[in-house]
Amino acid sequence: MPVLIQKEWQEAVLSTTGRIMASLLLCAALLGLAVSVSAQTSMSAQARLLADGTSVSARSNTVSLDLALSQPVPYRVRLLADPPRLVLDLNTVSWGAVDLEGMAEAQGIAGLRKGHLPDGWARLVLDLGGAFALESSEQQIQTESGAARIALRLRRVTLEEFEQTAWDEARFVAQSTISLLHPDAPAMPTVSPASRKPLVMLDPGHGGIDPGAEQGGIREADLVLTFARKLREALLRRGVLEVAMTRDEDVFVSLDGRIRAARAARADLFISIHADALPEGLASGAVMYLLGDEASDDSAAYLAERHDRADMLAGVDLSGTTDEIARILMSVAWQDTKPRSRALAEALVEGIGAAGLRLHRRPIQSGAFTVLRAVDMPSVLVELGFMSNPRDLANLQDPSWTAQMVEALADALEHWHLQDQAIAPLRLR
Repeated sequence: MPVLIQKEWQEAVLSTTGRIMASLLLCAALLGLAVSVSAQTSMSAQARLLADGTSVSARSNTVSLDLALSQPVPYRVRLLADPPRLVLDLNTVSWGAVDLEGMAEAQGIAGLRKGHLPDGWARLVLDLGGAFALESSEQQIQTESGAARIALRLRRVTLEEFEQTAWDEARFVAQSTISLLHPDAPAMPTVSPASRKPLVMLDPGHGGIDPGAEQGGIREADLVLTFARKLREALLRRGVLEVAMTRDEDVFVSLDGRIRAARAARADLFISIHADALPEGLASGAVMYLLGDEASDDSAAYLAERHDRADMLAGVDLSGTTDEIARILMSVAWQDTKPRSRALAEALVEGIGAAGLRLHRRPIQSGAFTVLRAVDMPSVLVELGFMSNPRDLANLQDPSWTAQMVEALADALEHWHLQDQAIAPLRLR
C-alpha cells in the first residue's frame, strides 16, 4: 500500500461490504458469467480508468472530478476534516497510467493521491485546501458500450457548514451513492449523521388507478393512506425521527418512483404499508416482509407478483431491473443493508407483540418485492393485516385498533433507531 494512502486507511476501517463485493465480482468473472448492458459486453472483475473523459478542475469556489471508467462500479464518497479532503472509494478499479496527480497539480489543487486498500477497493484522496461541500454525485452509464463516468461536484461553503457535513472519523459510514437500476436518480449528498434526524419514508401502497385489494367497497389504497398519515403524525409528535411519504393523496406512484422518492428525500429507512387480500384462509395478522431472492412461501410469491404486475400494467418499463450487471451489484451492495432490515423487521414484530396486537403465525417472511430493492437503506414491507380476513378487516377500520398499531410501530421504530445507533461503531469495523 502506498504510504500516502496508508494514513487515510488507518483513520477509518472499511466495512466488510467491500470485501464481499470484490469477492463476488471476481467469482462472477472467473465463472465466465456473461452479462449484457445492451451491446452484450462482458463484466470483468476490475474496471479501468480511462484517460479520455477523466479530468480534475478547480476554480475559486468549485471543484470538479470526472472519472471515465471501462464499466460501472459501486462507489462511496465522503468529506473528512483536519485537513479538509474528499475521499472516494471504488470497487474495484485499476488506476493504470492516467496522470491524475498531474491534472490536480495543473489546477492548483493542494494534493491528490491514489492507491489500493487491502480489501480490494481503490481509494482516491483529494486535498481541498478549504471548506467545500459535495453538491452532486452521480454515475452515468453508456448503455451501448457499458462504459461509465463518475462525476463529483463540490462548492465552497462556510467553515460551519463544512463541519456539519464532514464525516466524524469515528462514525464513518460506507455509503454507495449509485444505483445501476436508476442511474439518473438524484444522488444522496454526504451528510453527517449528527447533523439531522434520521428520515423515515412511509410508503402507503397502491393509489390512483391502482386501488389495491378491495373488499365490500373498501379499498386498500385508502386504508393504508389513512394509516400512514396517522403514523406520520405520531412520529413527528415524538420528535425523534423525521418523516416523508411517497404519496399523501389518492394518486398512482410507480414502484420505481417510490424508490426514487426515498432517495431524493435522503431517507434513512423505508416502510411500505399494505393490507392485502389473499385467497380465503391463507393469512391473518400482521406480517413483515423483507427482500428475498425467493419468496418464503406461496403468499409472499403471490403478493410480489401482484405488486410487480400492477407497476408494469401502469406502463412503467422495468426491464432494466433484470440486467445482469445491476443484479450483481445490487446483490453485493445489499450485504451491508440486509442485517439492518432484518433488525428493523424484528423490532416491528416485537413492538406489535408487546402491544398485544395480532401477528401472523410467521411474522417475518421474504419476497421478491420491487419496492424493497433500494439497497442503500433498510426497507420493510408491513402488512397490517389482510382484508380477506373478516377480523383483520374489522381491525383495519377500527379507530381504536388503528391508534394502538400506530403507537406500536412508532415505539418499534424509535427502539430500532436507538439500537442501530448503538451498534453502528461495531458495524463499521
